[in-house]
Amino acid sequence: MQELEGLREDIKTLGEMETSLDDLSEMANLAADDSEIKKEIEKQIGSIGKNLEKIEFETLFRGEYDRSNAILSIHSGTGGVDAQDWAEMLLRMYLRFAERKNWKAKVLSESRGQEAGIKSATLEISGKMAYGYLKTEAGLHRLVRLSPFNAKNLRQTSFASVEVLPEIDKIESVEINPADLKIDTFRASGAGGQHVNKTDSAVRITHLPTNLVASSQNERSQLQNKEQALKILTAKIHQRYLAEKEEQEKKLKGEHVEVQWGSQIRSYVLHPYKLVKDHRTKFESKNPEEVLDGNIEGFIETYLTGQNSQK
Repeated sequence: MQELEGLREDIKTLGEMETSLDDLSEMANLAADDSEIKKEIEKQIGSIGKNLEKIEFETLFRGEYDRSNAILSIHSGTGGVDAQDWAEMLLRMYLRFAERKNWKAKVLSESRGQEAGIKSATLEISGKMAYGYLKTEAGLHRLVRLSPFNAKNLRQTSFASVEVLPEIDKIESVEINPADLKIDTFRASGAGGQHVNKTDSAVRITHLPTNLVASSQNERSQLQNKEQALKILTAKIHQRYLAEKEEQEKKLKGEHVEVQWGSQIRSYVLHPYKLVKDHRTKFESKNPEEVLDGNIEGFIETYLTGQNSQK
């Protein structure tokens, strides 16, 4: 159904382009010295150009799971309460980005800090090429600002990590033995509701051989949370399998392999100046408020275009 919806959107775009071309053909015959018609022709040409750019950009999504939905997790890092607050700011940024893209976003689990912010959160983001876009956000995000949690209002540097997985129904390379799973149930935390804080409906699954953990707490039943957590765990195991496979191939080729987990990909500076900078592409924005409100498409598109040109 997701693939069908994407194809329908492509057909709609192509149909709009065809209509614009037909209109242009008719207007060209009437144009002569009519300035209004010439303006309309320029407008139509601009519309066709934007659609062509959109189609061209979407050819970059050639990865196996680029058209899949995404499972995005945020974890607060060093920086104490500031880091937890920063993690919550990132959570809002990605929710706003999903809203801008007309995607659906659902919070699967959330662990709140005692004073403020969140320790971690996991989102399920559904939409056209959600994983293809959001995979570029994986890594360490750094915030520099005057701390609202410090009595002296000193400058504070905080970190939060973002992990992005594709949502996959079935992964042939992953076979999970039920005996390797440790399943814990606990009482969901949150704002309340029929199923929250009343029953042990939340589920945490640990894969003992890899020590990978996945949890879900926002579904209505323990069974639904178990299914959702198992889906996340499967994607995590698959990601580790791919990383190990890639590392082994590099070793066989005799390449030097550097550990890059936790590498800083982007800095958000709110003091002493205002700047958001991607350290991979050097793309910058001097309006961090707009970026934190979900306007991150420029960073993503620059990264994807750069990666494609390198290939």
